Amino acid sequence: MERVNLTLAITGASGAILAREALRALEADDRVACVHFVASENSLRVLAEELGVSGRTNLLKKLLGAVPGKTIQHADSDIGAPIASGSHPSDGMIILPCSMGSLASIALGLANSLIARAADVTLKEQRPLILCVRETPFNRIHLRNMTLAAEAGATIFPCIPAFYNHPTDSEEMARQFVCRVLAHIGLPQPGAYIWKPEE
Repeated sequence: MERVNLTLAITGASGAILAREALRALEADDRVACVHFVASENSLRVLAEELGVSGRTNLLKKLLGAVPGKTIQHADSDIGAPIASGSHPSDGMIILPCSMGSLASIALGLANSLIARAADVTLKEQRPLILCVRETPFNRIHLRNMTLAAEAGATIFPCIPAFYNHPTDSEEMARQFVCRVLAHIGLPQPGAYIWKPEE
């Protein structure tokens, strides 16, 4: 399998542990050549409140627990980053978690940040875009925006954990959710729980 280039973005919705697990899984996956990582301004507050990770300085090292080997961080304000162009080689984008504000920007094609622009590029180039939306309950605006994004080619992948695998803690729940997301983009993970009904 040819090694892939992916974009992982995190926005200002609850679920920072999911982003951390996704980042660690992608960094460790030999099938991944490069990860372009973008954290929105609002995500920084969530990271601080949920994981105790503060500031943009050494953010990747804090999340990974080590110096990144293939992950490159971009500022959400940097609309000149490589992932803002359709000519840049990419095999897909994951936004985890995806806030309703980010969803709205993508659904309406605003391209008003690097995350929204990279998502717009992903859609126009017909590459996989996975939006791991995080909100409850959904109002009609949220539902309409999810429909618009889905009609444009995005996959709506709500942050809903599984319980049939009897997770022992929140990290295991997060890890298994990330396994589902990565399998959906063509990167099945070792250790992923696979449902096998009793025969």
